[in-house]
Amino acid sequence: MFHLTMFNVTMLKRLFPLLAVLAVSLWLAGCSDERWRTTDIAERVPPLDIALTDENGQAVDESDYLGKPALVFFGYTHCPDICPTILAHLASVTRQLDESVRNDLQVLFISVDPGRDSPRVLKEYTDAFGPQFIGLTGSKAEVDAVTNRYRVNYSYGDKDASGNYAVTHSSAVLAFDREGEPGFLTRDTDSDAALISDLEKILQ
Repeated sequence: MFHLTMFNVTMLKRLFPLLAVLAVSLWLAGCSDERWRTTDIAERVPPLDIALTDENGQAVDESDYLGKPALVFFGYTHCPDICPTILAHLASVTRQLDESVRNDLQVLFISVDPGRDSPRVLKEYTDAFGPQFIGLTGSKAEVDAVTNRYRVNYSYGDKDASGNYAVTHSSAVLAFDREGEPGFLTRDTDSDAALISDLEKILQ
């Protein structure tokens, strides 16, 4: 039979706090359900659902893009700063992915300026960023149907003497999995490490 001595009791008293911390740590690790290092949108954003025209002039909907994870970004080709910066960043991050999965990712660039962004204009623009980038446009009503679905706000500024104008829009990028289900949202404040980690996870 095992008998507790004063030495045993003293050691157990000293070890108990450490064992308690270890037990809590293991419990928290087992209970953690954090899926993404960026922002989880699984419960807040509806599945991928679009009806637009692609950069080749073809009518497309969400079924044309299922089977591969998709990053969706709303912008316009005349954007002087936000759009080229974000798309260039996505292109840079994409090149850091393993070559075996890199081409399994698609970036859908949806124009909120259909008056100027024809399919031809979009194709010339997206080609500069890589083969994963696909431009989408449509009528104002078709674009609004998509932006309203994902609660993306945009607005037009006043035209200048040359007829040019700016479009205010969101800089967020929405990520959908292979089945078109929402995954995460990334902003320019997220680190490359966090975004790459989430891209690798959604590409699995």
